[in-house]
Formats: sequence, C-alpha cells, structure tokens
Amino acid sequence: RGYRAAKTRKVSARQLRDALLIEEIVKIFDQNYRVYGIRKIWRAMRRAGFAIGREQTGRLMRLDGIHGAHRGRKPVTTRPSKVPDARPNLVNRQCRADRPNRLWVADITYVRALSGFVYTAFVTDVYSRKIVGWATRSTMTIEALPLEALEQAIGCAKDNLAGLIHHTDHGSQYVSIKYSQRLTDAGIRSSTGTIGDSYDNALAETVNGLYKTELIYSQ
Repeated sequence: RGYRAAKTRKVSARQLRDALLIEEIVKIFDQNYRVYGIRKIWRAMRRAGFAIGREQTGRLMRLDGIHGAHRGRKPVTTRPSKVPDARPNLVNRQCRADRPNRLWVADITYVRALSGFVYTAFVTDVYSRKIVGWATRSTMTIEALPLEALEQAIGCAKDNLAGLIHHTDHGSQYVSIKYSQRLTDAGIRSSTGTIGDSYDNALAETVNGLYKTELIYSQ
C-alpha cells in the first residue's frame, strides 16, 4: 500500500521549483569551472532573474552535492625593499572608491608548476573590483612582471587617470625607480600600507586567493 501511494503521489509545487532551480544552479556551476560557492552562485542566479534567497541557494546546492572551491593559506611573496620607502599611506584601510579609476590596488602572487614557480602580478580597480591589468612570468623582475601589469591597466583606463591612487605593499618591485617613475609620468599617486599588515591591501590579497582557488587549484 505504501509503495502504491508513493507512486501515485503528486509532485509538489516546491519540488518542481527546486528541480528547476537546481538545474540552473548546476548550469552556472559548470560554466564557472565548478568553483563557485553559495554566495557567487546566489548572485549569479539573481542576475539571471531568479527570485532565490541565499539560504535557499545553499540548501539546493547541498541537496545536489555541489560544493565550491575552498581557499588555502596565502604564501608570502613580498620582498621587502632595501631602500627607504617614502610613499605615504593614502588609503588607511579605507579601501573604497566612488567611481572607476580612483583607487587601484596591486600585488604579486605565485603558484607552483612542474618547471618551478610561475608569478602573476595583478592591478585591481577597487570600485568595479575588476582586474584591469595582469602579467605572468617565471621571474619577478621589475620590467617583466608588475610593470607590464601596470601598463595594461593604464591602457585600459584610456587616459582617465586624474586623481588616481595606486596602493601596494612594501615589496621591492613597487619601490623601484622605474616603477615609481611610470606612475609619476601617468599622473598617478603612489601609496603603500603598513609593513606586515595584510589588511592594508586586503582586496589585492583577496584577488590573489581567488585566482589560485578558482582558476589554478580547482583544475
């Protein structure tokens, strides 16, 4: 009797809706390298026009066995400069901007490859949280890596650089004469945080972590 009742029982409206939403969640998950967690899946679903809450997104992901990638510990990549760093701290942990090209944050990270280490430099716009410049090399030389990422960012800005602040840590790559001169030539003000305080460049650290978690370690 129980088996017959189960076969004839109608599927509820909630079950139908859950099935539809799970189908869309799986599609978004697959389209994004199977690394998105609850927050990013939820936002993507909202952008796609689905009226779904964050808790509901988490419930459906767990129901279907979907788990995003998890970030590991951040390796130390900063090489302290041997020359005095006279740059002021123009950010003071207030990592906010009211429009694009008002505040950029930059940093360097690396991943281990079969042939050794591969280094990547990023320049991120704080307002849009988009990577506006990046470069990848097998060494961290000034010319080949951070400067190339900076040139790409400057090109993306299309001369809209008035009042722009460029914020980094105290790494020697960013204190170099060549890098500093390029910022000056472009009319960009240079800023740096407190030594040993990752919160002063938190967004750049976040970009590094997401890069490794979502595009490297998950593959």
